[in-house]
Amino acid sequence: MTNEVGIKVENLTKIFGSGDSEVRVLENASLEVKKGEFAALVAPSGAGKTTLLMMLGCVLEPTAGKIWLGDELVWDEDHWSIRDTRRIRREKIGFIFQAHYLIPFLNIIENVKLIPLTNGWPDKKAEEKAMELLNYFDIGDKRDAMPSQLSGGQNQRAAIARALSNEPRIILADEPTAALDMQRAVNVVKLLRKIVEEQNVAVIMVTHDERLLPYCDKILSIENRKVVTTTQDAHLIV
Repeated sequence: MTNEVGIKVENLTKIFGSGDSEVRVLENASLEVKKGEFAALVAPSGAGKTTLLMMLGCVLEPTAGKIWLGDELVWDEDHWSIRDTRRIRREKIGFIFQAHYLIPFLNIIENVKLIPLTNGWPDKKAEEKAMELLNYFDIGDKRDAMPSQLSGGQNQRAAIARALSNEPRIILADEPTAALDMQRAVNVVKLLRKIVEEQNVAVIMVTHDERLLPYCDKILSIENRKVVTTTQDAHLIV
């Protein structure tokens, strides 16, 4: 882990609706995750975990506050500080979800190549990167298989490979193990742990499973619409 900022939030507020229908999800919430740090985000259903992740991913507009991704200020109080939020998502962020969301009519390597190709990479470079990742996750031999031909764990590894294909510095994972049994869930979290340490990536993973928390460096929880941070040593069990 370095002292470089991966994700930083100051006084982030999100309000839905107004008047009698106003719902305050987050209010003056702050957090920081450094590059090479693996943070778990835990809170009861409805507390705002996915809302927070969508704001960090430049998908949902905050009401107020500031968000930095690396050294780039992307949200400044009441507006995006960048012209193209899609560029930030394509170039800086890798998204992993509970469902793998692989495109069913593309084979595995085509799914993994898609984002680099969208970013303008030459096909050869995109294919080399995709194969590097598929081999890294021990599914290189499945490159030509369709998602329907893979197991749940293999599809999730392919989804993680796709999330890494644009060489992001930030990974946002929204309950990526919820659909897996415990052993497969642990395997996915160990893979994320490996990525954090080897590639100096900042990761925030939403989870309800307390058994996965020992693999994380930091636990973020949402209490009274604010983010509370607990730091721990994850290296003892890996």
